[in-house]
Amino acid sequence: MHLEGQVAHGREVAVGDSQVLDVDDKGGGHGCSSRGRGCLRPSRVERPDDGQVVGPSPCHQPRPTAVVPASVTFTDVPTVVSRRGGWGACGAAAHGRHSPFLSAPDRGVAMDLVGRVAERAAIDELVARARSGHSGVLVVRGEAGIGKTLLMDHAGATASSSGFVLASSTGVEAERQFAFAGLHQLCGPLLGRLGALPEPQQTALGVAFGRHSGPAPDRFLVGLATLNLLAEVGEEAPLLCVVDDAQWLDEASAQVLAFVARRVSAERMALLFALRDSGPGDDHAFTGLPELRLEGLSDVESETLLDRVVATPLDDAVRARIAAEARGNPLALLELPRGASPARLAGGFGRPDELSVPRRIEEGFRRRSASLPIETRLLLLVAAAEPTGDSGVLWRAASRLGIPREAAAPAEASGLVEMGTRVRFRHPLVRSAIYQAGTAPDRRRAHGALASATDSLHDPDRRAWHRAQAVLGTDEETAAELERSADRARVRGGVAAAAAFLQRAAELTPEPSVRTRRALAAAHLKYDAGAPESALALLDVAEAGPLDALQAARVTLLRAQVAFHTTRGGEVPGLLVEAAQSLSSLDPRLSRETYLNALDAALVSGGSDRGLLEVAEAARLAPAPPGPPQPSDLLLDGLVTTLTCGSAEGTPELRHALSAFRDALTDPEQAEAGERWLRLACRNALAAFDDELLHILATHNVHVARDAGALAKLPDALRFLSLTLVLTGELDEAGGLATEASALTQATGGVQVEHAHLILSAWRGDQTKTTELRDVIAQDAAHPDGGTEESLAQYSLAVLHNGLGNYAAAHEAAARACESPEVSLSNLAHVELIEAAARAGQMERAAEAAAQVCSRARASGSPWALGIAARSDGLVSAGAAADEHFSEAIAQLGRSRMGGLLARTHLVYGEWLRREGRRRDARDQLRTAHQLLGDMGAGAFAARAARELRATGEHPRARTAQPVDELTAQERHVARLVASGATSREVAAQLFLSPRTIEAHLRNIFRKLEITSRRQLRELPLS
Repeated sequence: MHLEGQVAHGREVAVGDSQVLDVDDKGGGHGCSSRGRGCLRPSRVERPDDGQVVGPSPCHQPRPTAVVPASVTFTDVPTVVSRRGGWGACGAAAHGRHSPFLSAPDRGVAMDLVGRVAERAAIDELVARARSGHSGVLVVRGEAGIGKTLLMDHAGATASSSGFVLASSTGVEAERQFAFAGLHQLCGPLLGRLGALPEPQQTALGVAFGRHSGPAPDRFLVGLATLNLLAEVGEEAPLLCVVDDAQWLDEASAQVLAFVARRVSAERMALLFALRDSGPGDDHAFTGLPELRLEGLSDVESETLLDRVVATPLDDAVRARIAAEARGNPLALLELPRGASPARLAGGFGRPDELSVPRRIEEGFRRRSASLPIETRLLLLVAAAEPTGDSGVLWRAASRLGIPREAAAPAEASGLVEMGTRVRFRHPLVRSAIYQAGTAPDRRRAHGALASATDSLHDPDRRAWHRAQAVLGTDEETAAELERSADRARVRGGVAAAAAFLQRAAELTPEPSVRTRRALAAAHLKYDAGAPESALALLDVAEAGPLDALQAARVTLLRAQVAFHTTRGGEVPGLLVEAAQSLSSLDPRLSRETYLNALDAALVSGGSDRGLLEVAEAARLAPAPPGPPQPSDLLLDGLVTTLTCGSAEGTPELRHALSAFRDALTDPEQAEAGERWLRLACRNALAAFDDELLHILATHNVHVARDAGALAKLPDALRFLSLTLVLTGELDEAGGLATEASALTQATGGVQVEHAHLILSAWRGDQTKTTELRDVIAQDAAHPDGGTEESLAQYSLAVLHNGLGNYAAAHEAAARACESPEVSLSNLAHVELIEAAARAGQMERAAEAAAQVCSRARASGSPWALGIAARSDGLVSAGAAADEHFSEAIAQLGRSRMGGLLARTHLVYGEWLRREGRRRDARDQLRTAHQLLGDMGAGAFAARAARELRATGEHPRARTAQPVDELTAQERHVARLVASGATSREVAAQLFLSPRTIEAHLRNIFRKLEITSRRQLRELPLS
């Protein structure tokens, strides 16, 4: 057993009274469905599933979907959780292995597991910590039949006896195309608490679950709503969420639950996922979470289990041989003897099978089913094809096939399935074995009967899916029905589900032109769902059919977008230009947007086969805007002018475009179109040296992403605002945003981008961290030389070395950063290059760089720009001219937001004054610089100012340690938000955390600051 991640030590827990919430078959099912979750009788019988337990057996009584302590009262708990939107709330009934959670009458019944001592202890610790208010997550991994479900049972029994609310969900392979099915199964019984959530979160869950209509919610806003719903339940009683067969969750549910797992912290909640091992290279949403890997039982444990379950006395050698072939897999230990003849049991097995243990088990199930009567085998095939375990649907379908109810008896006698109010397969491998054993014609018959048996009004998507599986060849009527299912899934925010429906619709479409249209639409959805390879395969299908000019252009565009997403290669800008050119007369608006994308790609990727200037030259031929110019139209024109004609002509156009973006923020008709390009607009506010527009747009970009719950976009917006705050000298606030961006990126499974932390550590003068982060970027193949990340890394090194006084190293790094084709980055790098070159005595190089940056700055005319120009002139001038330039720089920068550069200008002016022999004047400037730089946390620059002050004969005051220094970056971030008057719920919504986590942070903050109230927090200097 290997325990990965951390599961802290637990403690003993008390037994609490409980009551059972019953949910009928549309909201969790009657009977012992979906691996049971059923009521238990305290009789002791042999348990077949996973082969490890001798204990209670399920009875066909109403199944507790949630077990709730008697003290907890839910309002509006649904007695029926309907299959809204066309999928079942409890698809888990599909394979129905016994997986009992102990309800109140059965608390004294223990499960007698063979082995698994350490594994049970780890789960007990998880449950105990959750009860004490420390959230925990554990992913139990292993091959099929290894005993994962029984550990889920153990967790449920332990939690139930400790007064937990239990919520469960089970992934079903055949349910993966139904968006949010697994999440609804988990949360359905808890929706009585939905009213406690903020309105946007209520709406997000309502739309996702098909409870009402509305715009498709961002999947991470659904995640935040789920987190807070579970946290609300945990406020009244600790909560255990168990998700079995998580590898078969629909993609939307998996993403949401993985997000929740990464955001829990101080809630009384534990999340437990059982995940079957995947193939080499396969990834899943739960990667990186703490894992508990189940290995096979030991030889002694294997033989003990065999002795308990095999009635025939076994020779020691035979027992050892069976144990060896089973490789410690408990289910195999049961199934291998079951399929062996008495002679083999007496004399030992023959040559071991070359199949893996799960495959051998599955083959054994197939052989057992093959011996059943023909009608029974067909009935089992229908049951295997029906994922919800709904016996009503099964028998309606069976009736259409002329299968009598008596056909169920041999199936149940075989031990492969139980057919009560729910249909429960002994193990998922039974289901797959039976389905794979069916002939293609029989599978189609089974799906056709199930389609006829499924209510087209109540469950249209499942009916459409069964109809699709029943088709041989093509069928336009079925394809159209699937397309309507795709539309419904898309409205709920199930992009991956919509793509699956539409892909199958394309396959069934007889008319080539319609098939092309559907394949192209499915390709776009696959790309949006994060499946670029599948998108390319569908583009091949689309290109095989007749493409009109617009469709051909869209194929080219999507191929370019996929290439940028997967490789960021140098060929991407050229591909985007080709797409833009082909769209020019067909869709002028899309053509202009594609040119903007091409410019963006050329900036990000650095060097390319078609360089930035070449892309800009091509964009000069972009079609005119179709109607009044939008902010993005003005931005394209300004960028093209800047890149082809220079900053003198282009910067005024850029500032005009940026002003249009600002004005669009308050215009509902233009706001949505403008928000799409806010990221590029922010970067060009840097290029135009417009600090006011930079602050407005960067701040609004974060607000837009927060309000929409667009967590895929929010980390990038936070990182850019962090950079903006570094330049304004607000390093603490910048650190909080950078930390939040990293945490959200981890929670959403995105790729970590380090430049925000890198720039921050450079300004702070942290050489060790800056170097470490620089090395990470240098080793990442996704960040080529000349690309944005590499140029930002070089800029950071230049800042670091200027702070440390290593001017030669600063000059080298700044020179490399200045090579960036992106003007905004080049502007920042030139500031560092001029300072480094001037201090290193390379005045000619400094003057050359100053001339470049001054030309750009004066085209802008903003106080920030004019301050940079005057500072640059001061560094390359002498005598009275330098004095005048430095004074002008301080005056201009004082009228801007750029506090970081203002403090550094006081520093370079003081240094110049000292070298001119004006020690008294130098002290004034250096003292100011030391104070400002020290307060903002720019340690290396503050130390440089201190050295200069000492050289004038003055000993600088050491900065007194403040209580806020003890706070982490996230705690400071929380403290500032609370000090601004926000409630815990408001802060939680903003940071995508639960209110309980915010309260835990506040307790730590109060303890470290030695305060007891929010009023006191507001009175403290937190920057």
